[in-house]
Amino acid sequence: MSLQVVLRAGRAVRGRLPLSSVCHGARAVHGAALRSTGRRSLLVAAGAAVTAGLVAGYGHLQRADMASVDHGEDLDRRVAAFMAPPVTELERLRRSGGDMKTRMELLIMETQAEVCRALEEADGGAGFTVDRWQRTEGGGGVSCVLQDGNVFEKAGVNVSVVYGYLSEESIQQMRSRGKDLKTKDDWGHGQPVLGFGEEFPQMGPHRTSIADGAVETGPRGKLPFCAMGVSSVIHPKNPHVPTIHFNYRYFEIEEADALTSGNKQWWFGGGTDLTPTYLNLEDVVHFHQTLREACDQHNPGFYPKFKKWCDDYFFIKHRGERRGVGGIFFDDLDSLSKDKLFQFVKSCAKAVVPCYVPIVNKHKNDSFSPEEKMWQQLRRGRYVEFNLVYDRGTKFGLATPGSRIESILMSLPLTARYVLYYCTFSKKGAFGM
Repeated sequence: MSLQVVLRAGRAVRGRLPLSSVCHGARAVHGAALRSTGRRSLLVAAGAAVTAGLVAGYGHLQRADMASVDHGEDLDRRVAAFMAPPVTELERLRRSGGDMKTRMELLIMETQAEVCRALEEADGGAGFTVDRWQRTEGGGGVSCVLQDGNVFEKAGVNVSVVYGYLSEESIQQMRSRGKDLKTKDDWGHGQPVLGFGEEFPQMGPHRTSIADGAVETGPRGKLPFCAMGVSSVIHPKNPHVPTIHFNYRYFEIEEADALTSGNKQWWFGGGTDLTPTYLNLEDVVHFHQTLREACDQHNPGFYPKFKKWCDDYFFIKHRGERRGVGGIFFDDLDSLSKDKLFQFVKSCAKAVVPCYVPIVNKHKNDSFSPEEKMWQQLRRGRYVEFNLVYDRGTKFGLATPGSRIESILMSLPLTARYVLYYCTFSKKGAFGM
C-alpha cells in the first residue's frame, strides 16, 4: 500500500486528531518512517485518525472460530484449562450455572487462558507467572504477567471478581455518568440485603447469608456491588509491534429498595484498542475488520457506535491527542437483555487473539534502529499519562477499598521516557516531539 494512500487518508481526516507538539511547534515527523525493509509506516501521533472509513470495502478477514463451551458441559474439564482455579468456589459455580455472574466469571477465566497461551506461543520463550489472590473485603482475582520475553517486554492479563460495598467516591463517579443509584441513610437497618448474601457470604463485616434465615444490618448509606472482568495490556519490545489493551466486565449493584422491588442495576462494559508506535495501514484494517465482524454478528450499528466511543474515550485532553488508532469501547451497556449482551461481549472477547496475534507474528522479527526504540519509549509515556489521569478502571480500582494496587497498575510498561524537549535529526530527516 503506497505512502500516498496513507497521506491522502490522513489529509481527509486531518483535524480529528491534533498532532503532538514538536520542537518550535512543528508537526511531528519521524525521519525513519520509510524503513530500509521497504515497509512504509508513519508516526502514529500524526496518523491515528486515519482509521476512520478505512475498514469499509476491505476483504473479509478469515479467522478461526473459537468454539465456546456451554455451562451444561463438563465444568471440571472447562476449569482445568484455566490459568488457575476460579475465584468463586467450584461447587458454588456449579449450583448457580444459569446466573449471569457465574457465566461471566467462567467467560473471563476462559478468555484469560486463551490469550495467555496465544501470547506464550508468539513469544516462544517466557511464560506467564500466575498469582491467585484474595481480597479481604470480598472476592479476589488471578493475575498473569509475562516479563522480559523474546517478544514481549511486559504482558499482563488479569481477572478480578470482587464484591462488597461501593465507596462514596465510586458512587459519585457512577452518578456523574448518569447512574441513578438509590441509597438510604439507614440502608439495611433491620433488613436482610438480598441477592449477594447467599452467593458471597463473606460480603462484609455486617453480612450473613440470607439462606440461613438471618436478618442483618449493613453499613449506613452503602450499596452492595459485585464487579468482575478480564483486563489486559501488552507491551512488546519491538517498536513495530503495537501495544494492545482490552477489558470486558460485568457489574451489579443492589439498590436500597431492593427488598421490596428486587431492583438490581447491572451493566456490561469493555472494549479493545490498539496503540502502535508506527502506523501500518494493513495492520489497522486487519484489527478493525476483526472487531467489526465480532460486532456485526449481533447488531450492525454496534461497530460504528462503539468505534466512535473509543475514539472519544482514549483522548489525552492535556495533550490534545488520541492515544492510538482506536478500536471499540462501550460502558453502562444495559439496553438489551442480559443474555444478548453477554453473547455480544463473548464475541468481542473471542476476537482478541485473532485481531492481535497475527500482527505480532508479522512484525516481531522486524529490524529497528535506536531512534525508533527511543520513539517507542516516548510514546509509551503518553500511554502512562492516559492510564493514570483518565482511565475509568484505574480510578474505580484505586477508589475501591482493599484493591490490589499491583493488579491495577499492571497496565504500566516496564520502561518509558519523558524528555522535556526531544528533537534530533538523521540523514532521512527530522523527527521529534
